[in-house]
Amino acid sequence: MKKVLLIEDDVVLRENTAELLELSGYKVETASNGRAGVEVAKKYQPNIIVCDIMMPELDGYGVLDSLSKNDLTKHIPFIFLSAKTERRDVRKGMDLGADDYITKPFNEEELISAIESRMAKAAILNDERQNKGVDEETDGNDEIRTLNDLKNFFDDNGKTFRFLRGDVIYEEGNNSNFIYLIRKGVVKNFKYDHDGKELTTNLYQEDELFGYTSFTQNIPYQESATAIKDCELVGVSKQELKDIIDNNHKITLELIQLLTDNLSGARDQLLDMAYSSVNKKTASTILKFAEKLNNKSGEPIRISRNDLASVAGIATETLIRTLSSFKKDGLIEIEARNIKILDIQRLQQIN
Repeated sequence: MKKVLLIEDDVVLRENTAELLELSGYKVETASNGRAGVEVAKKYQPNIIVCDIMMPELDGYGVLDSLSKNDLTKHIPFIFLSAKTERRDVRKGMDLGADDYITKPFNEEELISAIESRMAKAAILNDERQNKGVDEETDGNDEIRTLNDLKNFFDDNGKTFRFLRGDVIYEEGNNSNFIYLIRKGVVKNFKYDHDGKELTTNLYQEDELFGYTSFTQNIPYQESATAIKDCELVGVSKQELKDIIDNNHKITLELIQLLTDNLSGARDQLLDMAYSSVNKKTASTILKFAEKLNNKSGEPIRISRNDLASVAGIATETLIRTLSSFKKDGLIEIEARNIKILDIQRLQQIN
């Protein structure tokens, strides 16, 4: 039975999460603060650690730093669990060597999926270390091993691009010269169907990569991309990325996981469009834009009706009628092109 160490100072969340993991077939050890968590990790040698950040005595960053310096614990996969969602907080955790970062509130599927994928990756890397008979400490310090290392490379070496809201970044069929990291803003990918109707295929926010039709081949962009908020991007050429992959094989696993996550997201979106009610599609889309636009509670979302309709997969006229119904029910306010969420819990419960 796989062992999970859960380090969390909130008693209710710790007990509920431990129960969830036990019902999913894991043996769970818990600790109520960071200092105790370090000791439990050394004693029980768990297969993976899930750790809060803001804790008494020793925070999550300190836990990870301490465990990464110990030969017995430095290779244990480590997932941060936190309400801190700012890019600098996520990047700080990943820079320290965390394998993943899950934000509160989270659902069972998200947590279990992260645990399973990170343990699988750790098992592969462990096999590689044993087969080579070489410890990771002999690797070059500048090797790009993780997705976070790759993003740091983009930040340090990429070409800067700036686009205003509504600007076209690239169009379907253009040469895919660059792969981009978003420093600031939100980007929409979309395609046109045979009738000329626009279908939004993905939304990307700060600290996400996009524009990768192929990491190695010269395939044109398969979608168009526009800025739906003022954007600052950094781009790395396809050839540069190919050289990175050729010289840093460990990043390949991270890129495979990135593609897998995107395919899973696209599948879920298609299923949502196919089987959900119009009300659920509209509510889910509003919530999705609120998340991607880093909407703070009480602040309006400024987004076009066409964009909302294309993500939801419904006609614009149908969307407008549904928005009017939501407004009448007190779920949202509408002023010009701005939508303000009034009751997020009721929106989440629409089916």
